[in-house]
Amino acid sequence: MSSAPPAPPTPRVRRLPVAGVLRVGRPSEIWFKPALSVVVALAPPNLTLLTMDRLDLAMYTMAGSLCALYAHNRPYAARARALAWVVLGMLGGLATALVTASLTTNAVVLVTVGALLAAVQKALCDAARIGPPGNVVLTFVSSAALFAPQSLDQVPGHLALGIAAGAWAWLVGMAPGLVRPHGPERRATAQALNAAAAYAETRGTVEGHARARAAAAAAVQAAWQSLLSAGARSTTRRALRALVVRAEVALAAPADTDPARLRAWARDLRGTRPVPYAGDPDADELLGVDVELAAPHRPLRRALRSLGPIAVRTALGCALAGYASLALGIGRPYWALVTAAALYQANITLTWSRGIQRVVGNLAGVLVFAALTPLAHLGQAALVLCCLACSFGAEALVSRNYWLGSVCVTPMALLITEFTGFQEPRVLITERVVDTFVGALVGFVAAVAVTNRSAGARLEHALTAAERARERTARLLAEPQPAADALEAARRTLAAALVDLRATADAASGEWWQRALPQERVVHAEQAGHRTLAATVRRQGLLLDGDTGRTTEDARP
Repeated sequence: MSSAPPAPPTPRVRRLPVAGVLRVGRPSEIWFKPALSVVVALAPPNLTLLTMDRLDLAMYTMAGSLCALYAHNRPYAARARALAWVVLGMLGGLATALVTASLTTNAVVLVTVGALLAAVQKALCDAARIGPPGNVVLTFVSSAALFAPQSLDQVPGHLALGIAAGAWAWLVGMAPGLVRPHGPERRATAQALNAAAAYAETRGTVEGHARARAAAAAAVQAAWQSLLSAGARSTTRRALRALVVRAEVALAAPADTDPARLRAWARDLRGTRPVPYAGDPDADELLGVDVELAAPHRPLRRALRSLGPIAVRTALGCALAGYASLALGIGRPYWALVTAAALYQANITLTWSRGIQRVVGNLAGVLVFAALTPLAHLGQAALVLCCLACSFGAEALVSRNYWLGSVCVTPMALLITEFTGFQEPRVLITERVVDTFVGALVGFVAAVAVTNRSAGARLEHALTAAERARERTARLLAEPQPAADALEAARRTLAAALVDLRATADAASGEWWQRALPQERVVHAEQAGHRTLAATVRRQGLLLDGDTGRTTEDARP
């Protein structure tokens, strides 16, 4: 049994990182899917409006079209629900903005409403774990709509355009399921296998093994969630569940696992080839599928309670950024508001990093806009094509680093402002640069001012949950003949608690001005928890017997 070295005391004030913030990473495995989806979702509405000489209405259709950016990692049954909620959320924000804009032109009131909308969108997106691009696109659309000239009688028609485009975006998001219906589950399972292989290569002893183990546990948990939200059982999904069990076995016995075999299985999951055999796909009593499906889901209101500080940061930062932009005489204060809204991440450290990425990306983006302007001003058709190219580039690059995506998002946002008529590029560039700095600076100051003292309390709750889950699992292991379903439920609860503990600890460690975190207790809880998980896997007889795919029934903790 290994013992962890004492963790150094956590400083109350943490250094903000600079090195590595702009480092370019590997592209997402499916980078081309959101990139192509947004182009396919945007092109028909925009080109239709172009033929009608009504590009001034493009903002309303783009509100629906941009929903195609969401939920690409979700199985299609879950994606259908998620995209529907995104479309409804987008239209709800748009409707609020349009009605407000039709009732008042007071810029201070409009900025205030925009900031409150941004806070609500941030809280709901984080609580629902909707994934990228999160609240930023919703806030961009609703904030821009607040400053669009509007009358009450126009609102229903403009909303109808958004609904039509949103329905088209939903179809675009669901269309790949006709060709590869199990694609998201296969990718999630392959990622779990690759992460487990990376941990197995450490043999659970070399430097960095704890980080690799945490990453593999998170990937395995994500794979289970993907499979459990995929809808009706099928032969393919049963086979995928057996592969996820093999990834769990690697976490329990890294020294006895062949990483090459796991990676080979992961490679075989690409494309539409048959799912490789890794055990009995009908052993649902071992996989615990019924137990997971019967487990109650975390209520949304419970998740929202823990996001209070983030919501307050967003509301305050966006409002102050908008007010500062107004004080400087900028004609589009929503740019500063959206910049501030884009900063807020799980903690101050990540918010700081996102701020640097946003500023660098926007400054590079205005240079791209300056280069594109002569081409875009050749005509409205050229303007639409340039906008589509930027939308593709943004989604193709953003997974490598956020600032790279901003290089294309910035000129796209500037080009959209010209749908109602060509404008002086120098004015647009100047205002965008000023709003970028104002939004980033004021937004970060607001984040520092609103301390997140609850981060430490959440870590205590996560620690307690993990320790209780481990104790319950250990008690079952001590029984001569524990019920199979009870043991499986305890194992899944413990695995989820350990993943949540690591995520909560990472988030809390990036906050400022809070009491010292119990780092040593976290390390001990993780080590004890993973040892108990390994014993549970052995007790359940899931360890592979050589390369035959059979399981050993006589293994004991």
